[in-house]
Amino acid sequence: MNSPEPFQNSYPPSSSYPPPPRTQMVRVHLPSVKPYAVYTLLGITVGVFLLQNLSNYLLGGDILEAYGMKVNAYILQGEVWRLITPLFLHASILHILFNMYGLYLFGPTLERAYGHWRFIALYFLSGFAGDVLSFLFTPAASLGASTAIFGLVGAYGIFVYQNRRFLGNSQAALINIVIVVALNLVYDVVPGSGIDIFGHLGGLAGGLIFAWFGGPLWKVEGLAPDLKVVDSRESLHSQLAGYAVLALFTVLALGRFLVK
Repeated sequence: MNSPEPFQNSYPPSSSYPPPPRTQMVRVHLPSVKPYAVYTLLGITVGVFLLQNLSNYLLGGDILEAYGMKVNAYILQGEVWRLITPLFLHASILHILFNMYGLYLFGPTLERAYGHWRFIALYFLSGFAGDVLSFLFTPAASLGASTAIFGLVGAYGIFVYQNRRFLGNSQAALINIVIVVALNLVYDVVPGSGIDIFGHLGGLAGGLIFAWFGGPLWKVEGLAPDLKVVDSRESLHSQLAGYAVLALFTVLALGRFLVK
């Protein structure tokens, strides 16, 4: 009787498998444009601060602060511009230095990624959202660009998270952002700090919402080796996100008018 044939492996040899797909590294370059919106906001805010001090010196009082800071009673009387003008007003040199440093730190990168007009929308929507939440939840008068700065910090975190596969060391950047926000919010609730935590929370919320639905969302286009990273978000998509944030906080503000 013949001995059975030895068991033959029915799988093809490893050499017949297709090679695994090769990872293609893509170098990401933000647009090489000047952050003109950041520089303009810096210039206007510093200019307004100088006018505040000049008014104090010449007239014995800060006229810009009197007619521009967030004061609930005046807003309820119809001075609704006070939900946006506090962005340009500051109470001291340290106040403006801290806020303008935050704008200079986060603004240029965000403006290059967002583009000029979308960045401007982010800044003012965040500031408006912060002042609305302050208007709703605290009777204290307030002023300062920190509402918008918190929105920029939140938007920067969303930008890093949503595009993390294109950005190196994104986890460390996200951890740092969370720590910065948490420390600032903890300091806000320290008795006697005089800081408007509701303004900060509102600015953060406005920036997060707009960035999540309307911020840059990168994808790779082209054939190797001619690959490039482009923003997959359509302009209309970002506009709708902006309108949604504006409508949400406008409705919240109107609700306060109904219960005054």
